[in-house]
Amino acid sequence: MTIPLSRPPVDDEIKEAVLAAIEGRQYILGPQCKEFESELARHTGVKHAVLTSSATAALWMIMRGLGVKPGDEVLTPSHTAFPTIEAICFAGATPVFVDADEWYTMDPKDAAARITPRTVGIVPVHLYGQSADMDPIMDLAAKYKMVVIEDACQAHGAKYFSKKENRWRTIGSMGHAAAFSFYPGKNLGACGEGGAITSQDAALIQKCKMIREHGQSKKYYHEMEGYNGRLDSIQAGLLRVKLRHLAKWNESRQNAAKIYQELLAPVSGAIKVPVQPSWAQSVYHLYVIVTPERDRLMEHLGAAGVGTGIHYPIPVHLQKPYRALGYKEGDYPVSERIASNGLSLPMFPQLTRSQQEHVANSLKAFFLQASESGSSGSGALAHQR
Repeated sequence: MTIPLSRPPVDDEIKEAVLAAIEGRQYILGPQCKEFESELARHTGVKHAVLTSSATAALWMIMRGLGVKPGDEVLTPSHTAFPTIEAICFAGATPVFVDADEWYTMDPKDAAARITPRTVGIVPVHLYGQSADMDPIMDLAAKYKMVVIEDACQAHGAKYFSKKENRWRTIGSMGHAAAFSFYPGKNLGACGEGGAITSQDAALIQKCKMIREHGQSKKYYHEMEGYNGRLDSIQAGLLRVKLRHLAKWNESRQNAAKIYQELLAPVSGAIKVPVQPSWAQSVYHLYVIVTPERDRLMEHLGAAGVGTGIHYPIPVHLQKPYRALGYKEGDYPVSERIASNGLSLPMFPQLTRSQQEHVANSLKAFFLQASESGSSGSGALAHQR
């Protein structure tokens, strides 16, 4: 049995949407794009959405639209995908890294300790489909008059329960703006690159629309220097179809996460599985376990036909471009521990119980062999729980 790490859905309905977009012959910011922007905004619970060529472009456009500039500092997790940080640097600002909490997202207490007079913004990342703890982050932003830009690239449809508001909020609706990715492997993925901005701020949205199309207020009338950051109508057309199925697909991922928790219980002393806090409804873009036996386990699962991944092997503060900022190993212990020990197991809507049983049995066989040879990692993660 061979089980991939992920499997983007493609069916006849999606193919028909692509053909319809091709036959429409308005390939750049045509009707499919405008309809998808409206549908995405409604789904997210905001007034506005702007489609972009990528989430990296979306994050950068938001920062430029909000006036982030050289000399400014922006708080961001060290445990995240590299493009989050690129966007901050493209805007001319300096990233200030924040350690992870027990949910693998930004630790609000560590964020508070790293604020300086130059800090103008916070970029919480909703990682692996799991929301960051937004209430304390929004409180920090209000106290220090900072903007909040949600990196929602891995959390399409995820929810956060705000105790302050006593209600569930959809990820991408809480900050001043949010960026989404439609990279093919995402919960809502295109058949190519793509991204989006969501916001309640009409003025910011209008500015981002100009930035994404060379600074134009209308065709050939340029108010500023902008960028070619547009999404094509073919991607928008198929994403409209996928958006209608997103809730069902996310529910399948959530059910798969429950099955993993059940099947992996026998090795709970050797691995840490994702645990969902009471204030979150994760959509499990990734299912990441943590074990000090990560590298050997990954090799073992590969031999058993189980696809795995590492998200991410090096914390961003230790990546080569940011060494000049003075960060060193040991500065962010939680992020570094996840990077050294985290392993993504197969997770996609079509994942079957029999496939999950194969993953779990292969994983359990590894730890049984390790135990018999005297090299088990059993109990090694007790300090992380």
